[in-house]
Amino acid sequence: MITETHDVAATLVQGLEDAWNAADGEQFGSAFADDAEFVTIRGELHRTRQAIAAGHQQIFSTIYQGSTVHYEILDSREIAAGVIVAHIAGTLTAPAGPLAGTHHALATIVAVQSEENWRIAAFHNTLQR
Repeated sequence: MITETHDVAATLVQGLEDAWNAADGEQFGSAFADDAEFVTIRGELHRTRQAIAAGHQQIFSTIYQGSTVHYEILDSREIAAGVIVAHIAGTLTAPAGPLAGTHHALATIVAVQSEENWRIAAFHNTLQR
């Protein structure tokens, strides 16, 4: 059964997937709140939408150049009014370089509702081995 929380999470995650596959860090960052926090699969913490966008543009131009990602919503639920938590499975395929191959990750996002729209406030990404 599709729920409103699933639809919100799916819209945000589809935007991330589209941005990644276009190698567009600015577009990737646009899904995040101004004061968002992002923990990478390497355990690095990026704070602010601008830092998240810049960090992703850097990897799109280097270690993940030419890569593609696919996200799947595993579950989502509202934990407070205007706050959603969702778990996402990610599959990244890198065609070349030191990280060539297919990698799987599990992410947790927290999305918050503003007057205009929903944005990701927190994203924690974990590499699955």
